[in-house]
Amino acid sequence: MSKLELRQDLLERLLAHVQTQAPHEACGLLVGRGSTVERVYPMENAEHSRIAYRLNPEEQYRVFMEMEEAGQEMVAIYHSHPRSPAYPSARDVQLAFYPEVVYVIVSLTEPGRPVWRAFRIQEGEIAEEPIAVISGDTV
Repeated sequence: MSKLELRQDLLERLLAHVQTQAPHEACGLLVGRGSTVERVYPMENAEHSRIAYRLNPEEQYRVFMEMEEAGQEMVAIYHSHPRSPAYPSARDVQLAFYPEVVYVIVSLTEPGRPVWRAFRIQEGEIAEEPIAVISGDTV
């Protein structure tokens, strides 16, 4: 099992994004190399829903182009659960189209105390993935 590595400043950016989108689900991409996140891409939830998310296709295409140009890859997809635990829902499992990436879920059930967890979802199987939050300066 590998460990998702995420700098503190990037985690704070991710958490700020999901909190500003509540009560709707927020979503975005974590991009980098291997299991190390180098960039957070907050994205529009095309569903504009409290219980579902879908990455905006135009934004996703733009991020994929930037990623390719920078020699990076998609490390994780993140989204929030405004009113449920940080665990993949049946819909999350059904729509896990990228088995090679980690799915980060942020629960906002306790105001001011977000809970984040990471998972691999492959062929309907869910396995928790550790997250290492590391200190570091913004690049």
